[in-house]
Amino acid sequence: MKHPPGALVVVDLQQDYFRAPSLSRLRPRLVQRVRRAAEAARAAGAPVIEVRTENARHPSTWALNMREDGQPVALAGSDGAAPLPELDLRPDHVVVKTRDSAYHHTTLGLVLDSHHNDAYALCGVTTESCIAATATDGYAHDHRVSILVDCVASDVPAQLEPTLERLSRLYRQEGVRADRVQFRPPQARPTPVTDCRGATLHTGLPPTDRLEDEPCAPT
Repeated sequence: MKHPPGALVVVDLQQDYFRAPSLSRLRPRLVQRVRRAAEAARAAGAPVIEVRTENARHPSTWALNMREDGQPVALAGSDGAAPLPELDLRPDHVVVKTRDSAYHHTTLGLVLDSHHNDAYALCGVTTESCIAATATDGYAHDHRVSILVDCVASDVPAQLEPTLERLSRLYRQEGVRADRVQFRPPQARPTPVTDCRGATLHTGLPPTDRLEDEPCAPT
């Protein structure tokens, strides 16, 4: 690989996102491959970062289409927001988001920076929305993103390949199979992740009744 990843970022492998029949059918195979990728990352000493969507019970964090349709997903504390139980990811960090991009008002960039890491492998669902948005923002943050092409899926299968092609063509984001990815260890010891108030952020499993990554108010 041209830019070996120093972390694995896993997006939205949660109950609500696998209610669609097209994704439900792929669930066993996808989980198996992501678990193998996580094992490969750990074997190399690279951190596993799990990104979860978690919306408040009130519409304040809902995306526009959720508000318009009155159909939020992954509500905090609900079964739908829970990770797939068979995944058993045991992540090194959990990042909570409320929009497609895993960078939007979250600590993902800070977590990666704490490991002095500018390259990572990305997997999860869905390819044309959350994966594409995260990969695009990763490019904007000068992060080298590799897409694990057999560890992503779409509830609109026809959009999967065009999305991967666009990310490769526009942002030079390499597509690689999970059994071919070569992780590298962190370049230095991780430094504590702090928020704008100087407090060390919690990087274990977040409580299910609140959001961990609410941004600080502008100064």
